[in-house]
Amino acid sequence: MKIRVYYEDTDVGGVVYYANYLKFCERARSELFFKKGLSPHINDNEFFVVKEVNAKYIKPAKFGDLLDVSARLDVKKSASLIMYQEVKRDNEVLFTATFKLAFLKNFKPTKIPNELYEVFYD
Repeated sequence: MKIRVYYEDTDVGGVVYYANYLKFCERARSELFFKKGLSPHINDNEFFVVKEVNAKYIKPAKFGDLLDVSARLDVKKSASLIMYQEVKRDNEVLFTATFKLAFLKNFKPTKIPNELYEVFYD
């Protein structure tokens, strides 16, 4: 998905504030659901949560940049999955991260319904 860097995304030097890369990645993961006509918040008692993040900041994005944020399913387990994500500018990788997502039902880890896996494939 494409994201434009706005002033509100940057620090005083016009560089994207580090935490905003995580927000950009969250948006890209949410878009996977929206493209399939679903919500990332399945219902009031079933949803994914981020359990772990491993992030690598490579180069800075700046005010006005047009970024491409991707999300790819890397590992599929019964109650969790691992997503690999990149933020690029003109095909140059600026940021990478892996996110471990747990699926919760009534706030307890539970098996991911098979039909939800289709969200992560085009």
